[in-house]
Amino acid sequence: VLMDVQMPRLDGVSATRQVVGEGLADVLVLTTFDLDEYVFGALRAGVAGFLLKNTEAKDLITAVHAVARGEGIVAPAVTRRLIAEFAARPVRGTSADPAVLDTLTRREREVLSCLGEGLSNAAIAGRLDMAEATVKTHVSRLLGKLELRSRVQAAVLAQELGV
Repeated sequence: VLMDVQMPRLDGVSATRQVVGEGLADVLVLTTFDLDEYVFGALRAGVAGFLLKNTEAKDLITAVHAVARGEGIVAPAVTRRLIAEFAARPVRGTSADPAVLDTLTRREREVLSCLGEGLSNAAIAGRLDMAEATVKTHVSRLLGKLELRSRVQAAVLAQELGV
């Protein structure tokens, strides 16, 4: 689903939360509003990607295909701010409980670590010497076990836990 953050009846972040929460589809936000509150709100709602409307048509098509493959996409300008926001966080601890990893198999932990590095399914398959379909299965299972809605959330968790 391509979603804008500002719509007439329901804002895009709330709509995304509903779509993703019900498992209806992956959501790629496409908006003119390059504001942190929209970016972070959309990521918390479980978007698979966040792009600005000035994205070239060919890049938009590539992004849609990437999301369909289960990958996450973020506009370069937004990525820079996400990195800055993450780097500015205090190091003294994390809100994520490492005990959540106890439910994962060794292979699921390895896949989670690769997600934390931002690797695609194909890259994970190559690194871990497994079929891409197997990677997708591991991603689906770890998302379910960790009660996450997207690979982006899994990547953030992996970073927070230092996996």
